[in-house]
Amino acid sequence: MATGGEESGALSFHPMDQFIVTRLFCSDDAETAINECTYDIAWYELTNVTLWLALAVLAVFAMLVLGTRNRAVVPSRSQSIGELAYGFIHKMVEDVAGREGLKYFPYIMTLFMFIVMANFLGLIPTSFTTTSHIAVTAVLGFGVFIAVTVLGFVKNGASFLGLFWVSSAPLVLRPVLALIEVISYFVRPVSHSIRLAGNLMAGHAVLKVFAGFAQVTAIAPIAIFGVVAIYGLEVLVSFIQAYVFTILTCVYLKDALHPHH
Repeated sequence: MATGGEESGALSFHPMDQFIVTRLFCSDDAETAINECTYDIAWYELTNVTLWLALAVLAVFAMLVLGTRNRAVVPSRSQSIGELAYGFIHKMVEDVAGREGLKYFPYIMTLFMFIVMANFLGLIPTSFTTTSHIAVTAVLGFGVFIAVTVLGFVKNGASFLGLFWVSSAPLVLRPVLALIEVISYFVRPVSHSIRLAGNLMAGHAVLKVFAGFAQVTAIAPIAIFGVVAIYGLEVLVSFIQAYVFTILTCVYLKDALHPHH
């Protein structure tokens, strides 16, 4: 948001306002709307976050279920996109985690499609980018962490701990490397979730700043060019971040299935 100061004539930017969680239904009174919309929100209340999360789920359903219900030899555009996404993730899982990892393909496919749809929906003007919130990405990141950890112990038992023991290293270094491996393992869900949320939040904040500068006549042409360039970059980042999240999930899955160094 950018507003011109009536008294000082200064231009102020509020690029982080777009990430505020608000109720969907609140007072129209300007004096009370901010307090009623943004404070003391209960977990069961409908907010802009829940709205756009639901829209992301519906978008995935529309593309992969409704868009492919009339499958044909000559595919429609929606069928082509669905098949490309399916083949892309299927190959990724097989290449990174091996054929044994294909058993968990539905989970990884669901993760990728949800994240990429949420990212792209966040590029619509006046929308809300759900994946810019650490509360959302942390659920995804810790979900992957807990799932692969449980799977590792179920599949390998106590030998899963071999993931932390670098047997190829000199004996004197193995305890130190084991400690480093344990720390890096438990940092995984944090980095997994912060990477996604941080990149989306930073890109959208920069986009909002350039949009605010577009109101200044002297630099409007440069600012508009910057908006277009940053928007194009954000389209690319939206896909890349979904890809990075998914391929890291495949790497963690591989470690759970084959923990020995």
